[in-house]
This record gives sequence, structure tokens and C-alpha cells, in this order.
Amino acid sequence: MGWWPFGKKEKTRRVVNDPLLKDNRTWISELRDICEMNFDSPPEARRHIRRMQVEWNDAANEGILSATNREGLESRAFRLLTCDDREWVNWLDDLDFWKAGWKPTIENED
Repeated sequence: MGWWPFGKKEKTRRVVNDPLLKDNRTWISELRDICEMNFDSPPEARRHIRRMQVEWNDAANEGILSATNREGLESRAFRLLTCDDREWVNWLDDLDFWKAGWKPTIENED
């Protein structure tokens, strides 16, 4: 019999095979939509981005969001949270920034 009230069960990571779950493009699209809805108010958009980071963390912990996809979302969020208002508009207009597979470029400080 499998039920015993006094033993501890091992925590297992949930494997999700639900086709209705969000894919990477959907996560990126949601981030972009929030930014574009608040293009004239970067502080408001940044508040929403911080909320989304909590959602990404929860999804990653549940096995819904892969580590690679989360890293890509966090890289974008970092750029958007730390830039000034002039750079903000440049990031929103950069089409490559919003494509799946975007990676930050390393700038040489020579």
C-alpha cells in the first residue's frame, strides 16, 4: 500500500507536457507588449517587468519554463530595467532584441 501518513515524500520536479502552455515566443511577446503599452512611462513598465520576473521564477521552479528560456528573458529584463529613458526607446525599437534566440553582445572596452 502506498499511503503512509508519517513518511516524507521526495519532492519531484513536475514534468509538464501540456500543449496549451506558453512557449518562449509567448513569454517574449508578453514582455514586449507590457513595454510597448508603457513606452511613454518606463517606470511603470519596469514595475510590470519585476512582476513578470516573479512569474518566470515560479514557472521555472514548476518546470514550465526552461533554464535557457528563462535566461533569455532575464537578459532582456536586465537591459530594460537598467537602461535610461533614451536607451529604453532604442531597446523597444530593436527588432533583433525581441526575437527568440537573442543574446547580448559583449562590448570591448579597449
